[in-house]
Amino acid sequence: MLLAMATDIRVLLVKLADRLNDMQILDFPVDQQVEFAQETLELYAPLASRLGIDWMKRELEDRAFSVLHPEEYNKLDQMIVSSLGDREKYVADIKELLSEKLIEHGISDFVILGRPKHLFSIYRKLLVQKITLDKVYDKVAFRIILKTVRECYQALGMVHALWPPIDHRIKDYISQPKENMYQSLHTSVIGPSGEFMEIQIRTEDMDRVAKEGIAAHWAYKEGAKISEQDATTFQWLKQLVQWLQELKDPKEFLDTVKNELSQAKKIYVLTPNGEVKELPAGATPLDFAYAIHTEVGNHCTGARINGTMVSLKTELKNGDAVEIITNQNQHPHQGWLNLVKTGRARSRVRHWLRQEEQTKSLRLGEEICDRELKKHALSLKKLVKGGELKWILKKLHCNALRELLIRVGSGQITIQQIIKLLFPEKDEGQENEQRLPGLAASPPPSRDTDDAITIDGISDMMVRISQCCMPMPGEEIMGFITAGRGISVHKATCPNLLNTDPQRWLKVRWNDTKANHRAQIHVIAQDHKGLLAELCNLLSDTDANIVTIDAHSSKDQIAHLNLIIEVNSLDHLSTVLQRIRQKNGVLEAKRQ
Repeated sequence: MLLAMATDIRVLLVKLADRLNDMQILDFPVDQQVEFAQETLELYAPLASRLGIDWMKRELEDRAFSVLHPEEYNKLDQMIVSSLGDREKYVADIKELLSEKLIEHGISDFVILGRPKHLFSIYRKLLVQKITLDKVYDKVAFRIILKTVRECYQALGMVHALWPPIDHRIKDYISQPKENMYQSLHTSVIGPSGEFMEIQIRTEDMDRVAKEGIAAHWAYKEGAKISEQDATTFQWLKQLVQWLQELKDPKEFLDTVKNELSQAKKIYVLTPNGEVKELPAGATPLDFAYAIHTEVGNHCTGARINGTMVSLKTELKNGDAVEIITNQNQHPHQGWLNLVKTGRARSRVRHWLRQEEQTKSLRLGEEICDRELKKHALSLKKLVKGGELKWILKKLHCNALRELLIRVGSGQITIQQIIKLLFPEKDEGQENEQRLPGLAASPPPSRDTDDAITIDGISDMMVRISQCCMPMPGEEIMGFITAGRGISVHKATCPNLLNTDPQRWLKVRWNDTKANHRAQIHVIAQDHKGLLAELCNLLSDTDANIVTIDAHSSKDQIAHLNLIIEVNSLDHLSTVLQRIRQKNGVLEAKRQ
């Protein structure tokens, strides 16, 4: 869909209309409605907003809100409806007053509209700002539509003369339009009876764009080319297509798109030459560097903000003048992923890390193959000349020698698999690599085993439990391809795993093998003579085996013990911890 959008934006217009129709009908099972509404709220409503189609964005949000949070929706709807009569009179009075004042100021050609804020917008404000309904500034919004920009600013002054404005609630989108071409003056004021209200002031052309967005500027004739002015609004779309081509992992791509769409607040910073760069709020000098050029980002070592040296994790502010300092010896590293905010910077860092990882894997793969093949009086050159390499590549589903070596170096293919193909008769009686008990690793591809490790039909892989999080049967797990060491298995929520390249993640599952698994626990207790012996006896009684103990006592006679124990399941671990907590003097016992 995104690739088609880059050629003709009407593809997205049709898709949005189709989604709105589906949300109006909701003609599918209840459990699917929730998933459908969540997707609408996270993806389609923000896309409608990016295209500037405000009425569609509001309806998509409200309909998704009614499905995802029906109780909150109904409660808020009743609160708004209960005051509808008073509110309608209030709107009529304000419109009459604004009309009188505009005419007094010599403005006779205008339209004034009054409407309540849509429900999801109010709900989001209540949730994010943790306020009550009476503190929402813009339950009622008024729109003044005029002929000229000069009249817009004149009307803004008139409004502020009538009612005091609220600090930090005045926004000038006429001189600084939004990405989706939206232009308007916004102000929130304290109206009659202390009622908060928002007033938007814009021209007729601006109002049309605010309602229809990109569709207001689009040439609907077949084959018509987009104007240069409108082409600038598609820059974000081209960026999405670029990420689609660069990010092979669908989940990573979707997360990037959602992240970009959710970054509503923007800041504007300057290059040393005075060029303005638009970035999301919270962006860092690294984001700015990658916004200039990929190579500037890749070699960024520091930055000056308004002439002062700062660290790369410093958040940029509106109007900052930023100078990037580079060094050809500097390169991206894994920690940069925690510093960048924009999808472009994140994708560029990951791309470089992947390339670097491939280079290391290629070198390691060559070393492994050369060393092991030499034991059998063979070499890669001999395999190429003899024709065996072509057959090996076909068997292992590799397109070229480079791919084979990279996959050997990264652990996706073991050298034992290659040796087994070359000397199948020697496989009998040889000691194979041991797989970790309790894990099913790399079964043959199957449509109904999506939760098992599947790597191009290869099933001979080493699997080991990661010691950083020590997952246990019953917990959701994920495999990570390590360089030359097969697959390390982490909890799906392990921070170390989440900071790695998703393209090296593999699905794994627990099987029914009854085996012991290690767990790290932390015990805090009142220190006394014999405490350690008592704890060891208790663990022995619960059939838990102690692997290591690290204990120390503080000055206030409180003992801290870190233990690695072996148990056979999560239930077994829970029982062990419960027994420890019941012991006199134990203050806390938990899994690390």
